[in-house]
Amino acid sequence: MDGLENPVVIEYEPIQHDVLVIGAGGAGLRAAIEARAHGASVGLVCKSLLGKAHTVMAEGGIAASLANVDDRDDWMVHFADTMRGGQYLNNSRMAELHAREAPARVRELEAWGALFDRAVDGRILQRNFGGHAYPRLAHVGDRTGLEMIRTLQDYAVHQGIDDHMECAVIELLTDGDRVVGAFAFDRDRGTFKVFHAKAVVLATGGVGKAFRITSNSWEYTGDGHALAYRAGAALIDMEFVQFHPTGMVWPPSVAGILVTEGVRGEGGVLRNSRGERFMFGDIPPLYRNSTADSEEEGWRYTQGDKDARRPPELLTRDHVARCIVREIKEGRGSPHGGVFLDIAWIKERLPNAAEHIKRKLPSMYHQFKELAGIDITEQPMEVGPTTHYVMGGVRVDADSQMSDVPGLFAAGECAGGLHGANRLGGNSLSDLLVFGKRAGEYAARFARENAGGQISADQVAEVARVALEPFDRGVDAESAENPFAIQHDLQDLMQEQVGIVRNERDLQDALEAIDRLRDRTGRVAVSGNREYNPGWHTALDLRNLLTFSEVIARAALERQESRGAHTRLDFPDKDETYGKLIIAIRRDADGGLTVSREPTAPISDELQQIIDARK
Repeated sequence: MDGLENPVVIEYEPIQHDVLVIGAGGAGLRAAIEARAHGASVGLVCKSLLGKAHTVMAEGGIAASLANVDDRDDWMVHFADTMRGGQYLNNSRMAELHAREAPARVRELEAWGALFDRAVDGRILQRNFGGHAYPRLAHVGDRTGLEMIRTLQDYAVHQGIDDHMECAVIELLTDGDRVVGAFAFDRDRGTFKVFHAKAVVLATGGVGKAFRITSNSWEYTGDGHALAYRAGAALIDMEFVQFHPTGMVWPPSVAGILVTEGVRGEGGVLRNSRGERFMFGDIPPLYRNSTADSEEEGWRYTQGDKDARRPPELLTRDHVARCIVREIKEGRGSPHGGVFLDIAWIKERLPNAAEHIKRKLPSMYHQFKELAGIDITEQPMEVGPTTHYVMGGVRVDADSQMSDVPGLFAAGECAGGLHGANRLGGNSLSDLLVFGKRAGEYAARFARENAGGQISADQVAEVARVALEPFDRGVDAESAENPFAIQHDLQDLMQEQVGIVRNERDLQDALEAIDRLRDRTGRVAVSGNREYNPGWHTALDLRNLLTFSEVIARAALERQESRGAHTRLDFPDKDETYGKLIIAIRRDADGGLTVSREPTAPISDELQQIIDARK
């Protein structure tokens, strides 16, 4: 194969592309489309099947200042909202590009066949969401992510993009300081693949499966973050893990499944066991001038009255999640350990409310009907926080999305910088489109301007050896460990000690426990063949899960304050010193982990004026 120094001693399938995109969700598909449009040969690696990406679970909408419902909206308001929601730790250049370009990306998606809900005048309809000043989310009922994936996938398959489904990347391959490919395995057949590429785009999503209660699907094991870290890229903002305020809590078999913020955007209210709308009792000063003071005002806003103020249920996700946890801990929770989310109450104000709810929230109606036996047009839902998203990720250049490692790009949830300390709902889908496009464009440019590097046969052989080690250990040996048991213990550990609220003792204990879990992982044994072997797959995932979990805990320990999605009981207040710092984590030359505090990226005078005008 062109690019290999010597023949390798293992069996593998050699594959060559100009640009390799790892991940086939919204960011990966958009990157692949753009790289192909710029003339690159593109390979798309998909851990699951095309169409099964976790993007389909993003239900509420795509945030973009189209101003179709409220003409006061524009990119500057969207930018200011994003910066305020992120507690001003955001990379301001990324936030600017995101706000400026999101409307064009939504219209582009529409031109490619996306069927959005429509306003009376035929334009794309937009709904309210937490932290956004105006109705800004373009949506398709509560199935927006599914429509995005359908549209991007249909468009991509006609562009000559090679897809590699049921394929998981184990390691990035490097030549000196640059990435030149990836080592992967076919999950179905158990065979190895060696990809040789001039540029690699990571679009692998997050790490929800490190926690016990999560809205994330099984693929979310921190692959992109861990791959980039081991290749030498810096990770930033990893302490900021978003716990979505509303996931299902009952029955236990479905705990954590997402209940879209669109429920609250359409008028749903949060109540405790006393029937109180408890969010009215805890409105941050930052939002007091733009927040409803009564149920009546909140209702008028959800009906599109430009002069009404947003209801407190639509404050930022970090704040709503903490308020829900407070109600539960102080004994005012629902019977199964959550609170009540009530959309049925709109029957008091809206004719044909049941049909309205079914039309606006079809997935939620069927989800609760089928999984919990509840009719949301008649009864409140029980909800509680669920691990949903990680704001941190690979540090990238704002314009190109290239990491510290030449040839390695990242987009979507595995890239850091845009969201700062907390992501606003709906910004994830526009993030995928805006920066997926940019990553694909600049990856193709890098591939055009740089020759392919050399793949080391020794590196390939070593990765294969490590991957196959679990088969070499006898499952009957006294010291053998079960990979599923280790993942279960890790999930309990992260949920209890590195979850919504943290303190130094828990974080230190968690780091020691992660070290013990890593030792146990070194004794994992699996049996059977390599063909679709779930035990082997879990054993391979553990390496990334443990890396990611350690990074989160160390970053959380370093930030000695409470800000956004990071809450420290031992440091309950914001510290303005940390308000100007990001926590960066790298792998050192000896394979150890280093943590550093670095200043936030400077904000231009023009952007600072926009922020100041809207504080």
